[in-house]
Amino acid sequence: MSLDGHYDPDNIFAKIVRGEAPSVKVFEDHDTLAFMDVFPQGRGHVLVIHKRADARNILEIEPEALTAVTLTTQRIARAVRAALQPDGVLVAQLNGGEAGQTVYHLHFHVIPRWQGVPMGRHASGKMADMAELKELAEAIALEIS
Repeated sequence: MSLDGHYDPDNIFAKIVRGEAPSVKVFEDHDTLAFMDVFPQGRGHVLVIHKRADARNILEIEPEALTAVTLTTQRIARAVRAALQPDGVLVAQLNGGEAGQTVYHLHFHVIPRWQGVPMGRHASGKMADMAELKELAEAIALEIS
């Protein structure tokens, strides 16, 4: 898909927000939701979305909504660092298919990185173990301030 198009209210992240699809939540407030990526590129990979913005990408989101989702992304990155003690934290946001975007609901990736541990490919590989995702989510949630 390109950078242009219409927001699909039935995308998987919109379904997660409405409770129509399962997720392993890390954090939620009035505006935003953070949850574990079920196809993680690394241990502790978290996704952060705005719950009400009908934006497919960063080019479409209103400034106030972008501020909310960015601040939550920062909180999650800090919590991931505190909980998992990675050597680095990758924060990514993809726009359009050519950039690697696969779900057309604006989202940020927070991916802990460790020296010598290769990062998995985006949107590929096997589904994560749900019990492990729940443990990671709980550990990260305890560090959110």
